[in-house]
This record gives sequence, C-alpha cells and structure tokens, in this order.
Amino acid sequence: MRFLLRLPQTHLRKLSSSMSVLMGSKQFLEFCLLPSFAASSPTCTRGAQRQLSSVSRRFRPVLASRPVSKSSPYHQRPNGVSPYTSISRAPSPVDPEDGAVQSRLANLRLKLADNGIDAQNCPSGQYSGLICPECEGGDSGEKSLSLFIAADCSSATWNCFRGKCGLKGGVRVDGRFTTSVLPVEKVERKVTVDSLELEPLCDEIEDYFAARMISAETLKRNRVMQKRIGDEIVIAFTYWQRGELVSVKYRYLTKKFFQEKNTRRIFYGLDDIEKASEIIIVEGEIDKLAMEEAGFRNCVSVPDGAPASVSSKETPPEEKDTKYKFLWNCNDYLKKASRIVIATDGDGAGQALAEEVARRLGKERCWRVKWPKKSDDEHYKDANEVLMSMGPHSLSEAVRSAEPYPIQGLFSFKDFFDEIDAYYHRTHGHEYGVSSGWKTLDNFYSVVPGELTVVTGVPNSGKSEWIDALLCNLNHSVGWKFALCSMENKVRDHGRKLLEKHVKKPFFDADYGRSVPRMSVEELDEGKLWLDDTFTLIRCELDSLPSIGWVLERAKAAVLRHGIRGLVIDPYNELDHQRTQRQTETEYVSQMLTKIKRFAQHHSCHVWFVAHPKQLQQWDGGPPNLYDISGSAHFINKCDNGIVIHRNRDEKAGPLDLVQICVRKVRNKVAGQIGDAYLCYDRATGLFSDSPITPEKPERRSSRRQ
Repeated sequence: MRFLLRLPQTHLRKLSSSMSVLMGSKQFLEFCLLPSFAASSPTCTRGAQRQLSSVSRRFRPVLASRPVSKSSPYHQRPNGVSPYTSISRAPSPVDPEDGAVQSRLANLRLKLADNGIDAQNCPSGQYSGLICPECEGGDSGEKSLSLFIAADCSSATWNCFRGKCGLKGGVRVDGRFTTSVLPVEKVERKVTVDSLELEPLCDEIEDYFAARMISAETLKRNRVMQKRIGDEIVIAFTYWQRGELVSVKYRYLTKKFFQEKNTRRIFYGLDDIEKASEIIIVEGEIDKLAMEEAGFRNCVSVPDGAPASVSSKETPPEEKDTKYKFLWNCNDYLKKASRIVIATDGDGAGQALAEEVARRLGKERCWRVKWPKKSDDEHYKDANEVLMSMGPHSLSEAVRSAEPYPIQGLFSFKDFFDEIDAYYHRTHGHEYGVSSGWKTLDNFYSVVPGELTVVTGVPNSGKSEWIDALLCNLNHSVGWKFALCSMENKVRDHGRKLLEKHVKKPFFDADYGRSVPRMSVEELDEGKLWLDDTFTLIRCELDSLPSIGWVLERAKAAVLRHGIRGLVIDPYNELDHQRTQRQTETEYVSQMLTKIKRFAQHHSCHVWFVAHPKQLQQWDGGPPNLYDISGSAHFINKCDNGIVIHRNRDEKAGPLDLVQICVRKVRNKVAGQIGDAYLCYDRATGLFSDSPITPEKPERRSSRRQ
C-alpha cells in the first residue's frame, strides 16, 4: 500500500479509473498494472520486482479478446519502456484512414498492375492468393500466386508456388528497386525406359485400345508402354525426340493424367513430322493414334490439356510463354511446315486451344477441321470418336476437308453464299431498293438499306423539305423509322413540317395555307403520336457543335433502342470539323464519309447527308453539280447516290412550284440511274407530287466556281 501511495498522480488516476472494471480480479490487476508500476518506481525493491515478474509470467498467455486502444491506460508505456518486450507481437496495424498510407497503397497497386497482378482487393499486412499472370494457375486455374503487401504499404512481394512456373518478384513504392524475377529454369531430367521401369503392354491394355479401334501395330510403332503403380497398371505415352526418350505422360484407364516432372515439354509423336511440309495437330495422344489408323502419320499431339478459354492478353514472348513452351521447343520442326491442320476437340476448350496454337504459329498457314455431324444439333467431339463411330474413311475425309483458319478481315466468297442466295431470290424484300413514293423518281432513285446519299442544292431550293417528304413516304409504305440530326431547324418548326406532310393539312391558319382547312386538335394529337413513334431526335444541347463521331454514337443507340432504318444529317457545315494541323480538309472529309458509310453498312441503315455548295459566281440559275459542294470532291467520290435539288425561279421556264430532282450519281445500277425527275411542291402542306409536265432542258451555260 505504501508502494501505491508513492506512485505519481497520473498512475493513481489510471488505477482509479480502471478499478471499476478490474476490481473483481486481483491477479489480473497485478498482471495488467503492477509490472509497469514496478518498472517505473525507484522505490520498488528487487525482490518485489521478481515477485511481480513471476506473477506477470504466470499470466502472459492471457490476451484480450479485442485489441486495446493506444489511448487506453492499459496500453501506456512508462518511461518509454514496454513491460512486455519479451512477448512476441505482430506489427501494429497501419491506420487505414492515414492519407499517406492510402496514397502509397494506390501507387503500389499501380506498380503491381504493371507486372500483371491485380491487387485491388488485397489488404496490407496480409498474404493474398491470386491467379499467377504467367502460368494462369495451370489447367486447374488455381490461385498459386502468393502476394504480400507490407503493413505500411511501402513494398510488395510475390511468389508462384507452381513447380512449372516459379515466378517471383517484388516492388517498392519509393522506386529504390523494382524486380520481376523470371520463371525459374528447371534442370531437365534425363529419363530412360529402364529408369522409369516401363513395360510392354499387357493384353488388358491392348484390348482397351482395340475397343477404340487402335491396332497393336500402331501402338508398337508409337512405342506405347505401361507402368505399374501399386496395384494399378497405367498407360505410358512415351515422348521421343530424334531417338531419345525425353518425357512420359501416364494415363489411368479412368482418364486421369500425370507427367514425369522436370522433363522437356514437346509434341507427342514429334519425330513423325521432322521432314513434313504438312502436319496435323490434335489434342490428345489417342487422337494422334486414331489419325494414324486413318492413314496420317504426320500428326502430333499437344502434351497438355486445352485452356478453358482464349486468353484476352497479347501473345507473350517466348521466355514468358510457359503454358505453350512445347511450341517453342519444337519450333525447328514447325517452321518447315507450310500447311498446319488443327484438329483439336470440337468443344469450347478445344476451340480455345486451336486459337492459341494458331495465333502463335501464324493463322495464314493454318487450316481447321470441322468434325462431322452426329445429329442435327451436335457434332462428333474428336478424331477417335469419329474413327470409332464412322470409320477411318470418314476421319480421313474430315481432315482432307479442312477449311482455312479464319483471319479477321480476310474472307472467301463461300462465306457469303447464303447472302448471295437470299439476294438472288429477293427474300429480304428490298433488293431493288424501296420506292421513293414518286413514280417519276423511281426510275432514277430508290432507297437501298446500307447506302449513303449526299444531297445538295443552292439555298432555299427545298433540300430539307424534300428529304422530310421522302421519309414520310417511306414510313407510310414500309414502316421505316428514322433518326434526325437537323441542326438548322428548331424542334417545333421541324415537327410542324412533318405533321403537315403526315396529316396533309397546314399547321396554322396562315396565308401560306388558307386554301386548305387547318388540321384539327384531334388530328394534331394523332400526329404527335405518329411523330414520337417514327422519329428520334439527335441534338447537342451544349454550346459546342457536335462531331460526326458523337452523332454516329447516338445513331447507333437509336438503331439498337428504336430500330431506325434511316439517318438524316443536315447540314455538313453545322458539325464540328476539328482536324490536326497536318490534315487537309480533303483528307478529313474522306475519313468522315468513310465512318458514315461503315455505320450505314454495319447497321443496314440508309444515311442522307446534306451538304451546301460553294458560293457560285456568275450563276446562271441552273442547278449546281456535286463538284460544287463546299469542302472536297470526296462528297461525290465516296457517296453511293448523289442528288441535287433545284427549284424553278423563272416563270418563263415553267411553274414556280416545279422542283427538279437531279440524280447525278448512282453506284448500284439495280437501284437507279442518272437522270432528272420533276415534282410539284404544295406550299400549304409541304407535300410533293409527280409533275404532269416535263419542261424542256435549256442549254446549260458553264458557271465558274469560287
């Protein structure tokens, strides 16, 4: 008691605050408090210290069920010395709210990502199991990579525990070192038939192969043997290279496989293709034997199974391509082949293996076997199944009928025969194009899905009005829907024009339409429903002008969401045409029109693109031509159809409501031809109709373009 009275006031306050909690356990109180008091008190005798130390040692295994806060009186360290220095502790966790720590952790994760390691969900101070970026966990896809991030997030280390990989490495945030140790090179074992205790095949194994239509002669030539493991006999597929045994793959009759460790990975049957210019690659050793029964000895099998799917990563370099090391080991054999037939299994994994092999060997020299049909909706799986079910002749036919391996962007006409047949029989219904709705114009122009029509004409000639009328005709005849990117029109004005053409009555009781009664409220309501169902608007609400890429992205969304079949971009000069300093306007226009045509073809959507002509000098009043379009001659060079809209302004030349539709380019002769059609324009309703008269064409005088 005298000892306690001599304690500093801070210790007394700590003691009094804790008594209410620990008053029921005197020994626990001695364990938690007295050692620190004894160590800090100069009046405590050595004997008392030894006694207290023995009490402390007696209770050291006792730990709190939850961590004690550093601010707690039970966590104080008097005079800077811990009373528990003899107890081994884990490092104190870093405060997750520490901004500096979070910044280091973020930088560390970025450096790990550069090494192919995704550590977004890996905490600091712990070991985490991940998929190895090199071996990808092998065939089983196991999480073989152990990653440890330091508690203070200053560094990270990793190690792959798969024997065939051995990837190791580490990174630091401060950049003092960044290492990525390459996979450990294994010392290849030398194996022999005697050292592995291999035996000739017994009758039971030969019967097993006979059931699979593999003869004893084929087994002998390929040196298929057996090995006794305990009470079981396993098949031993021996891998030879130039007469030397380099590896063995074992197969239980239950279809369980394993290989000799630390041996060279090569193709099974490698010596059979040493001098072959055409080789066949299959997925399993039994398939290689089946190919020999069908007459093909120039066949090899991959040593490992197929991957679950095609890797989304780029093909790694040779030193890192551990999964397909056998391809690099056999490169001297493979580079001599001019034709490689890939006959892997027909399932998803087999197709993934075919893709991985082809992308490494070069698809341009690869062919792919398509296995025969087993039923209407199912194919045979592999070579041995075809041999067993259909015989060697059918297996041989399947190999000889192999097709060139698909290469992106490279096709043969055979790939499009179905489409050509449908075009010939007109099964789609729009092979000749869709009627414009005007008989006089149908002789020259019809609307074909997937084409681009460029429309031009001098100002106030009715380009937009004619396109709106054409869209209404297409909707009424075949039900097409459209997206409108019309920057020159206010929405309400554009809606009025379309409604007048649909209802066939003027929107207002104004001077332009007094000859026809105004549309009623009921007709307006019905027309609004039609507007909303037929048209989708593409409008940029920002102060900046939209780019062609921005417009096409919205048009793509309209195709998928609303099923539009036509797109109107009106006009060209209302788009944002930013280009690089080294790019000319001609080059820019060419690329822009290419984007539009690809959109039209990909989505089977017709595009009308309005472009204004240049300012014409010494204009004679006649229609301009497509080369007068401002910007580039590519407008006529790249479009499928080129149309000039021209309205008569001379009473002596004919009625003022006469509109000349000049078809100046038609790429598809099935859809039309070059020529002129004349339509009459009804100002009250905005409708166009076939003109009963065809005026004589005046002799065209040349015009000088600016």
